[in-house]
Amino acid sequence: MRLGLILSEVGQGFRRNISMVISVILVTFISLTFVGAAILLQMQIGQMKGYWFDRAQVAVYLCTDFVDANGCALTEATTDQKRNIEQQLETEPLAGLINHWEFENHDQAYANYLEQFGEEASSFVEPEFLPETFWVSLKDPEQSAAIIERLTGEPGVEEVLDQRQLLQPIFDALAAASYTAIGIAVLMLVAAVLLIATTIRLSAFSRRREIGIMRLVGASNRFIQTPFILEGVLAALIGAVLSGGAVVAIVHFFVQGYLNAVPGTTPYVDLGDALLVVPILLAIGAVLAAISAAVAIRRYLRV
Repeated sequence: MRLGLILSEVGQGFRRNISMVISVILVTFISLTFVGAAILLQMQIGQMKGYWFDRAQVAVYLCTDFVDANGCALTEATTDQKRNIEQQLETEPLAGLINHWEFENHDQAYANYLEQFGEEASSFVEPEFLPETFWVSLKDPEQSAAIIERLTGEPGVEEVLDQRQLLQPIFDALAAASYTAIGIAVLMLVAAVLLIATTIRLSAFSRRREIGIMRLVGASNRFIQTPFILEGVLAALIGAVLSGGAVVAIVHFFVQGYLNAVPGTTPYVDLGDALLVVPILLAIGAVLAAISAAVAIRRYLRV
């Protein structure tokens, strides 16, 4: 099988169907960019979960004079009730689950509130409005249910809350966005496959005389099919390379350049993650193009 002749046939196919080839490149580029974005978003969700869930604490909120629920009855938690909570946190079975715990009084809670919302929010809240809280860090965050079950309903306790319950809706929203990107990517990939198949059929039809001559001189079906398959694969690979470049650019300029400049401690995906995605995009583009082109030319030639 002469490589030069095959590449010549591929070049002719590109020139004769240049508009369709450009369409294949663009559709593949857009669809694989969505695929890459969805993969990176899943990586980001995994990193954020690993970071925040390991740091999530169990908050034991105590009663205040302004709460009339969960047994508080508008009564501040007493010193004895606080001491009872401390004793339970420092003895078994809870002590074996706890890494460390801290007590936050009204003034500390108020200072944290102002740090989070700014001084302009001070006119709406007084320190006494904010509950005193035991912040409990667990050795294994998955065992938070034991703390919640044991301390819920204790005298002076308004509520026991696992912070992961507050974070989960955020991760659910990110996961929904990721699945949406995957859905759009799948639709675009289907369009790319159909467009590749159409391009190959048009290319084969425009060269039907050459195909007939090849058969007459004894060319094998594999020799006839190879240039058409290469046309689809090369067009798809060009789109995949462009999508890989787009994914790297997004991570470099937006994630690393912009998001990293925003104050916070959330870890973000980096160029290493983006470079891991690029080969995946190239493989997806090449495999889908090869399959769709092979099926299209096989049906056309009725091999």
